[in-house]
Amino acid sequence: MSKIDEVRSDMVKAMKAGEKNTKDTLSLLLAALKNKAIDKRSDLTPEEEIQVVLKEIKQTKETLELTPADRNDILEECRHRLAVLEQYAPKMMDADEIETIISATLAELGIDAPTGKDKGRIMKTLMPKVKGKADGKLVNELLTKHMN
Repeated sequence: MSKIDEVRSDMVKAMKAGEKNTKDTLSLLLAALKNKAIDKRSDLTPEEEIQVVLKEIKQTKETLELTPADRNDILEECRHRLAVLEQYAPKMMDADEIETIISATLAELGIDAPTGKDKGRIMKTLMPKVKGKADGKLVNELLTKHMN
């Protein structure tokens, strides 16, 4: 079952249950998935579907960060949207798993004490290994710790 079918099915369930916020979030996700498929002019691969979901999550987190603290309505809506979207995202790696991959990548490249000059080369090798499985910002922070 593709993500589009899964989201559509869950959206119908949310409508029947009268969960307007969940239905709205799923509607936005469904639209994003369909738009990506239209742009591609073919069905999405599972990896592409995951990328769309992760992009929606990232945009929602950015909205959450930029919203003033006194706008509880928007904050609550974003939190609910994140909870719904994260059901469709793959499980993300935790810091320990990322550290293991960073260490393996450093060993693979033969770098004992990484410096700022090495960072680009390391990230170029590291990111394809964790793409879609780990938050890029967290990967960057953990790699920076290795450099200090």
